[in-house]
Amino acid sequence: METKVFSTDGKELRTIELNDDVFNHEVSNGTIYYAINNELANRRVGTACTKTRSEVNYSNVKPYKQKGTGNARQGDKKSPILVGGGTIFGPKPREYGWVLPRKMKHLAVKSLLTLGVQENRLVVVEDFTVESGKTKDMVKIIKAFNPDETRTLLVLKGDDAMVRRAARNIPYVHVQSYNRLSAHELLYSRKIVVMETGAKNLNSFFSETKEAAK
Repeated sequence: METKVFSTDGKELRTIELNDDVFNHEVSNGTIYYAINNELANRRVGTACTKTRSEVNYSNVKPYKQKGTGNARQGDKKSPILVGGGTIFGPKPREYGWVLPRKMKHLAVKSLLTLGVQENRLVVVEDFTVESGKTKDMVKIIKAFNPDETRTLLVLKGDDAMVRRAARNIPYVHVQSYNRLSAHELLYSRKIVVMETGAKNLNSFFSETKEAAK
């Protein structure tokens, strides 16, 4: 399939060939669901921790004598049923993340790129950099394609420190390399801006993945 390539000021320059297996793939909603769940689970920091009765720094003294009070017998003040005591079955540090198969992750990315094309959210832009590293220069480029300042994903052809520096203070812009795309960002971004070489790299990257899987 062919799509237009735009300049940084929004003018049409030429067309580029996009791989149908990447940008016109059958959409797999189930794979998208698992990919996003996987990313969110991997972000969780399982540091919540409570103390059991054996870990509470409290007295071992019985709250009252064993017999003659009419109350139920108590062992010590660290009992979970007393104020200040331990916690029963409370959270302990754990890892919430899990490994998503590589084929599933790549299928999810291809499905989301296809949705971006179908919904006219994806646009290909000529390669550029921001030599000044200034936010105002990046804002000028982004506004040419997203004047409403909605959530935007900028896909780089590779790592570019100056582009990342210029975009880091723009709250609605997220920058990612073509080989480290997030399913979560692809789904929720209202505009996906892909550099021209980044689009070519996506073509070859997923084609190589497909060939390696055979």
